[in-house]
Amino acid sequence: MIEIKNISKSFGDKLVLNDISMTFLPGKCNMVIGTSGSGKSVLMKLMVGLEIPDSGQILFDGQDFTNMDYGTKIDVRRQIGMLFQSSALFDSLSVEDNVGFPLKMFSKMSKEEQMERINFCLKHVKLENQNKKFPSELSGGMKKRVGIARAIALNPKYLFCDEPNSGLDPLTSRIIDNLIQEITEEFKTTTIINSHDMKSVYDIGDNILYINKGNKWWEGSREEIKINSNIELQEFVAASF
Repeated sequence: MIEIKNISKSFGDKLVLNDISMTFLPGKCNMVIGTSGSGKSVLMKLMVGLEIPDSGQILFDGQDFTNMDYGTKIDVRRQIGMLFQSSALFDSLSVEDNVGFPLKMFSKMSKEEQMERINFCLKHVKLENQNKKFPSELSGGMKKRVGIARAIALNPKYLFCDEPNSGLDPLTSRIIDNLIQEITEEFKTTTIINSHDMKSVYDIGDNILYINKGNKWWEGSREEIKINSNIELQEFVAASF
């Protein structure tokens, strides 16, 4: 579980996030939605430690990530998997080596154990026997699946996905959504997804935070979002289709 409490962040004189609080649940697809510039990407950067909040707390299973010493913070970061919007694969590395990169860098596994884990992750994203291909040989959807495999290589407790459906066709988007949902439920990860895709929200959004101009504007489930009376959220949803 991840909790954010009264998080605020400014850049210069521009207030980007204003007193945001939310609980992100394990085994659930927790989604953060909002227009471009609403602050959701900044919130994700704060939660993974790429930015520091001006005020407030970020708690990983009760531990205050914001005020941890360096060594403890590194331990928490090792439990975080990240799926980047662009997949961010290394073009010069094979599928196998891309997925194995965090294992090589951060684990003490033998080469045999690493290979076993690589194949396990590739099987989970339905890319068996694609080990030796390079990113240039893959479709956009396949690259995202390799990105997911790499993100779960270290068996993370926390999985962050930044616009996972960006640039994908509707069918491939649904495949990626289903994979993220399956992994979240199977491994009981605390999954946080930034998304503009309301179809994705309706399909897998268990716990949803809507940010409007840096403020927490609404929270609820995918069932509740369909019947909400929040005017700004209704306009956002309507504009998404």
